Amino acid sequence: MNANLEAGPGSRAGRREWIGLAVLALPTLLLSLDISVLYLALPHLSAGLGADSTQQLWILDIYSFMLAGFLVTMGTLGDRIGRRKLLLTGAAAFGVASILAAYSVNPQMLIASRALLGIAGATLMPSTMALIRNMFKDPKQMGSAIGVWFACFMGGMTLGPLIGGLLLEHFWWGSAFLLGVPVMIMLLVVGPRLLPEYRDPNPGRLDLASVALSLAAILPAIYGLKELARTGPHPTPLAALAVGIAIAIVFVLRQRTLRNPLLDVRLFANRFFSSAMGVGLLAGIVMAGTTLLSSLYLQTVQGLGPMNAGLWLLPQNIAMVIGSMAAPALARTIRPAYVIAAGLLLAATGLIIHTQVPVTGGLPYLITGLVLASFGIAFPMSLTMNLVMGAVPPHKAGSVASISQTSGELGVAMGVAALGSLATFVYRTDLTTHLPAGLPTTAAHTATESITAALATAQHLTGQLATDLTTTAQTAYTTGLNIVAALGATIFIALAIISATILRNTNQPTTPDQPTPDQPTQQSTEQPVLATTTTTHNDHTPARDDHPVLATID
Repeated sequence: MNANLEAGPGSRAGRREWIGLAVLALPTLLLSLDISVLYLALPHLSAGLGADSTQQLWILDIYSFMLAGFLVTMGTLGDRIGRRKLLLTGAAAFGVASILAAYSVNPQMLIASRALLGIAGATLMPSTMALIRNMFKDPKQMGSAIGVWFACFMGGMTLGPLIGGLLLEHFWWGSAFLLGVPVMIMLLVVGPRLLPEYRDPNPGRLDLASVALSLAAILPAIYGLKELARTGPHPTPLAALAVGIAIAIVFVLRQRTLRNPLLDVRLFANRFFSSAMGVGLLAGIVMAGTTLLSSLYLQTVQGLGPMNAGLWLLPQNIAMVIGSMAAPALARTIRPAYVIAAGLLLAATGLIIHTQVPVTGGLPYLITGLVLASFGIAFPMSLTMNLVMGAVPPHKAGSVASISQTSGELGVAMGVAALGSLATFVYRTDLTTHLPAGLPTTAAHTATESITAALATAQHLTGQLATDLTTTAQTAYTTGLNIVAALGATIFIALAIISATILRNTNQPTTPDQPTPDQPTQQSTEQPVLATTTTTHNDHTPARDDHPVLATID
């Protein structure tokens, strides 16, 4: 196998492109910041709007449902109509939806506004990544640009609790949604001047049936995974997941027959592409599940409030920002596969420390493990994105960016569902075995549902029985966390081996004036449409033999 990122003479980015990257960082920072702020605002807006528990769940979840559902469609749409146009259209829609959300008068209006925010968000993420692919054709520069993009995303997650707490302390809950308005206004003002336009010169007809199938596959799958994590195995989420998988199969079969598919499923036939995507997906699954369980550990076992728990998780996000910036720099002198493998081994070390987290005094173990795991996992998260984006032709960048980001959404949902279910199983098994003697049957049944239920039950008990139930429940939960961490460490070690073997023949990035010996210097035939001009494209849709991904295996 031989995978090379394209580079051609004169393809190095200049000052215009780096300023454009700063513009693209604005929506990236905002989207991640918006996600973290909402969790803090939920109690305030629920009280203000009178939202019940079901409505609260929809306020939280509808955004991710719509975001995941529309990513593939929006990524391909950007390839067709122009990535800058889609980005600016989405920015305008996001700003309007943010105002609607901030001034919602009832839960139903807020849920609808959050749905619109999800659709608008689906236009922003693939557009920013696709524009980076087109603006930075030099592999080294593209790696650095993607590292900056990833760092901005994690920076938003880091700043979210701080900014959100400050806003909610001095203003009403709607101020959390208005954060996006000035950012989107700035993007609309400077975007047309600083961002170039790119589009696929031969996009073909948009297949509406494929759009419908993609939505019908992703939405029930995400819903099923989230419900499995929340309620455990029940007929409704299992049926939704089965429906999503069945429709996904129909979707894939249809794409294989179309001349201009919504999603080029041939990409997954390539071992390099599918391995890089698989590493990113599994790494996301492990980290999503581990982070959720760690957050609950801080609150239920260590007894911290939500705000303090969030502050203790900040070092994890900071470590990921640093790691995402360090990885491209290391990949300039070391093969990317080895940098990815080293990061995964470092992440595995962090989770091995996680396996030793005790019930009492576990904070140093937990935070140290999370920081190491987050720093290490930033290597594959940023570099696999770089490798995947660099291995496809520029006119497919939007579609591939949407695949990667849909994979990320699925990874989070699957991590919470699968690893959350494993932790719950361990918790219930351990707690059932060690329930305190004399505990009423009703209390015992309630306590085995979850650790939060056990702690609530203990508050209604007295004396030593209450203390014993609390300690036993916290011990059972910690055991679940330890076992999940052990499984995660095992997965990371396996992924490190896979990365070092399957991806090892990925050539190190080369500068534009130093092409690899076995690949002639080439330029992408797709030309940018600058902000002040319109350029005629002379590109063609590559056949299998000259497809940059499908031709990487000799």
